[in-house]
Parts: sequence; C-alpha cells; structure tokens
Amino acid sequence: MDVYLPIANLSVNGLWIVLLGALTGVLSGLFGVGGGFLTTPLLIFSGIPPTVAAASAATQVTGASVSGVLAHNKRNGVDYRMGMVMVAGGIIGAIFGALLFRFFQAIGQIDVVINVLYVVMLGTIGTLMGREALGTLREKAGAVKPVRKRRHHPVIAALPMRWRFYRSGLYISPLGPLLLGVGVGILTMLMGVGGGFILVPVMLYILGMSGNVVVGTSLFQILFVTMATTIMHSLTTKAVDIVLAGLLLLGSVMGAQFGTQIAMKARPEILRLILAAVVLAVAARMLYQLGVQPDEIFTVAPL
Repeated sequence: MDVYLPIANLSVNGLWIVLLGALTGVLSGLFGVGGGFLTTPLLIFSGIPPTVAAASAATQVTGASVSGVLAHNKRNGVDYRMGMVMVAGGIIGAIFGALLFRFFQAIGQIDVVINVLYVVMLGTIGTLMGREALGTLREKAGAVKPVRKRRHHPVIAALPMRWRFYRSGLYISPLGPLLLGVGVGILTMLMGVGGGFILVPVMLYILGMSGNVVVGTSLFQILFVTMATTIMHSLTTKAVDIVLAGLLLLGSVMGAQFGTQIAMKARPEILRLILAAVVLAVAARMLYQLGVQPDEIFTVAPL
C-alpha cells in the first residue's frame, strides 16, 4: 500500500510506516518513554529525508504522550509545578534549537548533524542500558541490595532561589529543572525525540525526584515541548509531513496497548537487554551510513 508524502515528496509503504509507529507505542508501553529515538533513524533508513523524519516524529510523539499523561494523572503521578518549569525551559530550548536547525540547514549540513547526534546518543544509551541489564542478570539470586537513599546532586543543592515541589518531595532551585528542559528542547527540535530517555534518569538521579511521579511528569513535559517544536518546525523549517505523522500516530496507539501487556509478563532486565542490542544495531547502521559518505561530512554547501 503505497502512500504519497507531500512534504517528503516521495511514496512509501504505508503499512511499514504504521509498523514503525507501533514500535514507538510498544516502547512507550514497556519503558514509559517515547520511542522517537528509534523512529527517526528508522524513517531515515526508509528513505525519508532526515529533516522531515525529525520534524514529523516530534509531531507523532505529541499525540502519543496525551494518553500517558491522562493515565498518570489519575493516580496523582504528575508533578505539574515541576513539569511547568521544565516546559518553560523546553520552549526556550526549542527556540534555540530552531535557530541551530536553520543554521545547519543553511550551510547544507543538517542531515549530517542529525545522523552524528543519533550515532552518539544511541551508542551511549545502548551501552549504558546494556551494562545495567547485564549487571542485574549477574546478581546472585536472593541477594539483598542496599537501599539507595534518594537525594539530589550536590550541584543542584548549591543552586540559589529554592522552591518547594510538594508532589516530588523536593525543596530545590527551579534553575536545575529549567536547564534540563532547555537541553531536552534543543534535542527535540534537532532530532525529533521526546527526550524521556534523558529526562527519566536525570530526574531520578540528579534532581532526586520521587519515582512515582517521574514518568508522568516526563510525559507532561514531552507533551508540551513536542507541541512547541511542531509549531516551530511548521513556521520555520516547513518540514512537518502530516500524512507521515498521522500514519505513525495510528501505529503508536495500537502498539502502546501491546507494549503494556508485554511489560506485565516479561522480565524487565531481559527487555532492557534486547532494547540495548536494537539501539546499538541502529547506531552501528547510522555510523556505517556516515562512513560511506565521508565527503558529505566535511563539505560545506554554498549559501
């Protein structure tokens, strides 16, 4: 079933795009984070221009985040004050990211930049996730692990102007969450990712947030920041393909239900190990793609 994508200006197999969206949904159901960090490179492998892939994947992540926020809100799993601070930072980051996107687009290097960022990001995530999963599997059965006390990083503790975030159980400066939001906003604009794979561990181990509000607050931030980046792309880069985003969203709605069912039955460390292998394989494929075109990395197109 071939479908014409007006912005990408090519025809693709619509069923394949729906399946990629389903992969995003499955990952969301399994791990509580969006799968945009895999959707965009897989779209690129399918022949979609990187600019269109990144912009359209961000649109799809917006829709996929809505149901997650609603579900976590029902169990009081969203810290809205913390979320709004990170949303403010994310919007600032999206604006800065739009300027970077236009700059690299103007010098003809945006496709290479997106590929390089994905190689670095996926390689790092896959390695860390694989090490953590293997470490868990190697632990002796029945061994009692010491309970780690939840606390924020000393750098966060040193920042001025503290606020109380009651639902997260924190009394910290809003500057930390604000800067975190800025960084995620830049990545979302450049790469079309939701940023949950960065937000969740940082909120847990750097900000010291309570685990029962981390995923919901992350999804809340992702919802509004991806919405802002979609608007930015529509106004500046003109790279959002609504047909592509719609097909991805259709798949993600179905995949999320399937992922939730798997998560209830499978061992989480096995799932993380499998995901780590997939992530590293995609990173290797993108690195190979860069390696076979070295002239494009160093050649700057005329303005």
